[in-house]
Amino acid sequence: MRSIFRKRKQDRQPSCTAVIVAAGTASRMQGVDKMMAQIGDKPVIAHTLGAFQTCPLVESVVVVTRSDLIVPIGELCKRYACSKVSKVVVGGEDRSHSVLIGLKEAEQGADLIAIHDGARPFVSQRVLEETILAAQKTGAAAPAIPMNDTIKTAAHGVVTGTPDRSQLFAVQTPQVFDADLIRGALYHSVQQGAVLTDDCAAVERIGKQVVLTDGERTNIKITTQFDLLIGEAIATWLDAQ
Repeated sequence: MRSIFRKRKQDRQPSCTAVIVAAGTASRMQGVDKMMAQIGDKPVIAHTLGAFQTCPLVESVVVVTRSDLIVPIGELCKRYACSKVSKVVVGGEDRSHSVLIGLKEAEQGADLIAIHDGARPFVSQRVLEETILAAQKTGAAAPAIPMNDTIKTAAHGVVTGTPDRSQLFAVQTPQVFDADLIRGALYHSVQQGAVLTDDCAAVERIGKQVVLTDGERTNIKITTQFDLLIGEAIATWLDAQ
């Protein structure tokens, strides 16, 4: 019966809720709030929300942010007609706790949860749709791009190894999961005190495979002021397409 039910879910369009994580302190931005920083004619977070508003596979959006951004983000949702945003809530002490809060606020009937960095304003519709559909089939998917640089491992300033670059990927967001899977996996990780740098790691820790889809080099994360300069160039290039 479970396999028949799973097949039926795969045969129809998935019900997907997005959790946008925008609760960071922007410690590397030298006093600039990366969520509200302008790229082109609107703030970073408005670009991000606009991508999910446009995606036909996303039914609703929950934004998890800092307490001081609740009102500004709510006002941006009205200004830019982000009607899919159902809730804007205060995050937790770290990323994992913030995502858990978002999961609690997400639509309980959603088949899939797409977790996305609020500071990735240039996620494309192709990346969104391909990753959501891959997760519908496999239960867990994330976009990634191959590493161009040679990576070294080191200890005390001395190189200890050179991993095979052909097996190294930079993982992006949205990271999309079966809703029950990510709720259980993330709760388990938090209970064990695991330090996670992304949400895939929670699923990996319980032995579940994560499928990689093709990411894009324009899908950058704004973490420094230099990234804002890159973002301006990307926005200009995209507008010219």
